[in-house]
Amino acid sequence: MRIPLNYSRITMCTAAGVAIAAGTFGYAGAQEYRQAPMLDARVDSGELPPVEERLPDDPEVIEPVENIGTYGGEIRRGLRGSSDHNSILRIVGPQGLTRWDPDYTRPIPNLAESFEVEDDGRTFIFKLRPGLKWSDGEPFDAEDIAFNIEDLVLNGDYSTVPPAYQIDGQPPEFEVVDDQTVKFTFAEPYGSFLAELSTPLGQHATLHPKHYCSQFHPTYNDNVDALIQENGVSDWVTLFQLKCGDIEIPSRWANPDKPTMDPWVVTEPYTGGSTRVILERNPYFWQVDTEGNQLPYIDRINNSIAQDVESLVLEVVAGKIDMQARHLDDPANRPVFAENMEDGGYAFYETVSDGNLMGLFPNLTHKDPKMRELMNQKDFRVALSVGIDREALIDIALLGQGEPWQVGPPEGYAGFDEKLGTQYLEYDPDLANELLDGLGYTERNSNGIRLMPDGTPLSFRIDTLPTLFPAANDILELIAQSWAEIGVEATLNNMERTLFYSRTSENNDHDMAIWGAGGAWRQGTLPQSLVAIHHDSRQGIPWVQWYKSNGAQGEEPPALMKQRMDLWNKARAQTDPEDFTAVMTEIGDIAAEQFEVIGISLTPPKYGVKNAKLRNVPESMPASWYYPTPAPTLPQQYYYEQ
Repeated sequence: MRIPLNYSRITMCTAAGVAIAAGTFGYAGAQEYRQAPMLDARVDSGELPPVEERLPDDPEVIEPVENIGTYGGEIRRGLRGSSDHNSILRIVGPQGLTRWDPDYTRPIPNLAESFEVEDDGRTFIFKLRPGLKWSDGEPFDAEDIAFNIEDLVLNGDYSTVPPAYQIDGQPPEFEVVDDQTVKFTFAEPYGSFLAELSTPLGQHATLHPKHYCSQFHPTYNDNVDALIQENGVSDWVTLFQLKCGDIEIPSRWANPDKPTMDPWVVTEPYTGGSTRVILERNPYFWQVDTEGNQLPYIDRINNSIAQDVESLVLEVVAGKIDMQARHLDDPANRPVFAENMEDGGYAFYETVSDGNLMGLFPNLTHKDPKMRELMNQKDFRVALSVGIDREALIDIALLGQGEPWQVGPPEGYAGFDEKLGTQYLEYDPDLANELLDGLGYTERNSNGIRLMPDGTPLSFRIDTLPTLFPAANDILELIAQSWAEIGVEATLNNMERTLFYSRTSENNDHDMAIWGAGGAWRQGTLPQSLVAIHHDSRQGIPWVQWYKSNGAQGEEPPALMKQRMDLWNKARAQTDPEDFTAVMTEIGDIAAEQFEVIGISLTPPKYGVKNAKLRNVPESMPASWYYPTPAPTLPQQYYYEQ
């Protein structure tokens, strides 16, 4: 099943400023709300106010996927080591101003009750839900948005402005209109703003409660230096992130004292040496079902921490994982899971991606001039591509599930480009040898490996992250065998996630690295395999740094990469999805000609496992970090059938 790109024009409004509200979620006629039994004693003792006082004035009403749920129970999941924080984010969800609808077709209001778009996509006005409260009961209002935007996002002492909050290198003007209304005004149209706010990378505006996190900010605390010394850190930014976290760092889940807007809040933190991370229901969560029951239905999320994927597989077989695809969706695991399904008490659900399973990113900005020259030869990259027997690889490593593909939208999606997706896919070792000979690599050593001009073997390492791509090692070993037959030596460099990011996204220390290679062109989704704009654009990290800093850092890219960067800025500005696709097609045409990233196979449908009694889980859902799976299906409305 493919999720169609049908990005409704409801995403953007005309200059008239039409308000977009979650109309299907309106709660009509309810005078009484209900809460989870686990909160009764706290209300009876006076620790918590009654549920109707904890909810906003007009809570968002969620229509469950199947049925009105029942309260109680926990969802057990498995984390992989000390840097699997995004697995927590995926189940809890990014609680931003907007979110993706469950079908991944358009942004809809979230903490914002409605939004208006004016001035041809330059001005965005967000009306917050009145009466929202943080998990400690303190009000959530426009001053919290102002703190996050003015004191953090736009504060150069804290960080550079995140890409989601700038267009053409320019940040917005921000204004608090009233206690419940904020306005962002950009100098140029920014058609992708609502979509980018709906991704995990766009939630900065709502992440930090001012009443709590301001104590770690020098603007609000004259004694912040004492806290810096007390906590053994070097500066206030490090202190702030230690205590309040950020979007993609483990410390986001390490402080139980930090209030949040999430459905569940941390009670056992994610810190070094932890064996589990526990999150329990937020008594002030702001959504209810159609009968007035405060969400979430599930009492807690229990994340056990394993040191390897094999341990997580055993947990599934033993019936100790209640809802998860991450780390478990290697096709090789499915037969084992199917065999033990009845005894383990679980079932499958499908996740569907429109992108490439895995791309090979040659480092075109390598620090070593010799390796940089090698990787920048297009004929070398073409030789590597036609030197891969993808059909055999798919049969062996993916159990026959897949389709040879490079990068870009699959057939049937908006923006499909046959050349971009299908060039250099056919296994042709004769052509590979001819290309390598033509580049002058004709001499070989006793092992059959070609020699570089200085007499050293034509050899490089592929940095890989097997914990995130379970099938990666099997695939790469088969690729390395194919390349050895054409005289190219590739060795695998397996590493833990934190080191992988340090080497490949920050320090530019890799020869080649793997990552997902993109797919359908959807606003809010970054085409990192086509243009160097993100830390996952491992073909040119110094170019990414140059792009993000408006030329102040990194390395100036070549002309055709700069042209694509300009086109990407133009694409993000488009208010009409068809115009967005047209500009992306220009980027794709250049990327196809340059052929910088080598694709392997379209991602076949994958399968997560869920407790057989867990309800309101869709049978199939989109699979994407930008979605991010499964959060927009609203796990707060999952429940256990009694």
